[in-house]
Amino acid sequence: MRLDLAHILRWIDPGSRVLDLGCGDGEFLQLLRDQRQVRGTGLEIDDDMITAAVSRGLNIVEQNMDEGLSNFPDQSFDTVVMAHALQAVHYPDKVLDEMLRIGRQCIVTFPNFGHWRCRLYLGTRGRMPVSRFMPYHWYDTPNIHFCTVRDFEALCYNKGIHILARDVVGNTQRQPVLAGTWPNLFATTAIYHITR
Repeated sequence: MRLDLAHILRWIDPGSRVLDLGCGDGEFLQLLRDQRQVRGTGLEIDDDMITAAVSRGLNIVEQNMDEGLSNFPDQSFDTVVMAHALQAVHYPDKVLDEMLRIGRQCIVTFPNFGHWRCRLYLGTRGRMPVSRFMPYHWYDTPNIHFCTVRDFEALCYNKGIHILARDVVGNTQRQPVLAGTWPNLFATTAIYHITR
């Protein structure tokens, strides 16, 4: 399982109602169902991923987040999760508003483009970074809005979003000390637990 997903398990209450935006093949939602007994729904746009998620016995809605989430009533979920998808939507600020409308709390994870390796790669090579952490070229990446830890926190401040907790991961299983102290420079992935 991806490191960011392993970190956010503790923020999801057993038996709660969870919406997983961009749920992929449903691996994480299945884990939540099996280990936390959540009543979960996944939202996905990719047909192959939807097929894989449904084969796990999950409730999946085929929908594009960029077209809104108006089919979900206010406060219809305890937690809304969007893991590694914020940077791939066209209107991340609007998607965050919708998440906070339909969920009491939300969890968002994203790759931190302010990481020192990204800065070094761009600074020394003059090209957009390609690595294990970000394996796409500028022309074939699904990511359209790169952001940093500071960018996300500024957006939260401007929108009146309360940050309940922040966690970060590096390239290893354990939380790196430097990433905890200077997340904008040393975290490869940022993890936020937010509410209104």
